[in-house]
Amino acid sequence: MTKKSNVPAIRFKDFTDTWEQRELGEVIIVGNGMDYKDLNEGDIPVYGTGGYMISVDKALSYKKDAVGIGRKGTIDNPYVLKAPFWTVDTLFYCIPKETYDINFVFGIFQNIDWKKKDESTGVPSLSKININSTDVKSPSLTEQRKIGQYFTHLDRLITLHQRKLEKVIFAFISL
Repeated sequence: MTKKSNVPAIRFKDFTDTWEQRELGEVIIVGNGMDYKDLNEGDIPVYGTGGYMISVDKALSYKKDAVGIGRKGTIDNPYVLKAPFWTVDTLFYCIPKETYDINFVFGIFQNIDWKKKDESTGVPSLSKININSTDVKSPSLTEQRKIGQYFTHLDRLITLHQRKLEKVIFAFISL
């Protein structure tokens, strides 16, 4: 899809509607991570820009999955946060609104050049304003789900084959 086109060049069968231009703030709700040090140990995972850190007894989101994106530091490595979860203050969590699919939204986040949106002169930084004002294109929820499922399946296949390759390499090195 070109920047001016609202119809992708490659589509799944039976999908013909145009995609709509949106600002990301119309697609997601951005939440702030918070300090977790006053919380008790528990079974709710705490995430930072580098991934899992520790588990606590409270969640910022109990039922809705989100996309985590760095506010400070690593701003170009989004990942899916499965509810329930807690995020630290250097990680935003972005919950898709009702008519948006988490896997499709994650795909959007993976295809944005977040480094170009860096607002700092030192440590890479993003703001809610910058995230929310990012232009994206979106199809119907049904098409989002189809696309999201496709790329989730593809990611799983890639991970599976990477693991197999690592085992082969390790076996070869061990000879």
